[in-house]
Amino acid sequence: MKHNFNAGPCVLPREAVEAAIEAIRDFDNTGIGILEISHRTPGWERVMAETRQLWRELLNIPENYEILFLGGGASTQFFHVPANLLNKKAAYLQTGVWAKKAAKEAKFYGDVEVVASSEDKTYSYIPKDYVIPTDADYFHITTNNTIYGTEIRYDMDCPIDLVADMSSDIMSRPVDVSKYALIYGGAQKNVGPAGVTFVIIRRDLLGKLDRKLQTMVDYKTHAAEEDKNISMFNTPPVFPIFVMYETLKWVKKLGGLEAMNKINVEKADLLYNEIDRNSMFVGTAAKEDRSIMNVCFVMAPGHEDKEKAFMEFAKERGMVGIKGHRSVGGFRASIYNACPVESVKALVACMQEFEAANK
Repeated sequence: MKHNFNAGPCVLPREAVEAAIEAIRDFDNTGIGILEISHRTPGWERVMAETRQLWRELLNIPENYEILFLGGGASTQFFHVPANLLNKKAAYLQTGVWAKKAAKEAKFYGDVEVVASSEDKTYSYIPKDYVIPTDADYFHITTNNTIYGTEIRYDMDCPIDLVADMSSDIMSRPVDVSKYALIYGGAQKNVGPAGVTFVIIRRDLLGKLDRKLQTMVDYKTHAAEEDKNISMFNTPPVFPIFVMYETLKWVKKLGGLEAMNKINVEKADLLYNEIDRNSMFVGTAAKEDRSIMNVCFVMAPGHEDKEKAFMEFAKERGMVGIKGHRSVGGFRASIYNACPVESVKALVACMQEFEAANK
């Protein structure tokens, strides 16, 4: 049996995968597959509307927020956000590589103030005690840092518009959307495969600036039509959205985000407790800032020479995708929503077996 800990694209619910396979053969009893269907057919318009409704229901998104499904990944949003929101200055919290790249892109549109950074310690912690400048147009955070295994697991009170890249922890816990001006992210962690990007934006921000924008960059272009609850200015990424639709149905079936959070915390506790107990390993992230999505660890001091051996040991036992990012080294187990607790238990057993064999 394979246990998929890939950081993204990553494990998906089996129910969503099976539904997608069937839809490729025949979508909505049309006799035509989802990869061939017109996005203007009633069946697809229904899927689009129901997917947006699932987002609204699961995250309790207020009515004054628009939900967009776009292409280009979260990296494209690094410049879409400032293009639409940055008038003079923006503030950024730098907690990892992706946060740093987001700030870099924003500089094309105005001044950027990095209010705090954890780069001094390889992004192993979330900065504290920083001051958010109230003269900035917005404050940008990256809630979960996939490479370094840190996470902001609360919805902060912010004196200015709060923008969050939630690519890798969206739908893992309840979120108070009303505290954010805009939330965005790539789907390929918790809500689907690569190919579709979600944007949740407060409607008063649509067309906020006088800046003339390219049509596809302007969020207002992609907002729902007045007479229909559908956002399809151009052909949407149909297949990724369909898998997202099935994935969100699975989350709802499990009991929603309260239930999802409980499962995720249980999985993370299992793995972190073993890392802290096992004499062969040590975690890399500050304990108070540990991510429940991406668990990063290395060989303990004195056992560094056994890294390759453990990698092979784990691979032989079905562990897939646990190699750490090259900037950190060691290991990373990504335990997103669809990663079953059985896989986490299998990894824990593997670590215990390796320790016993190397005492």
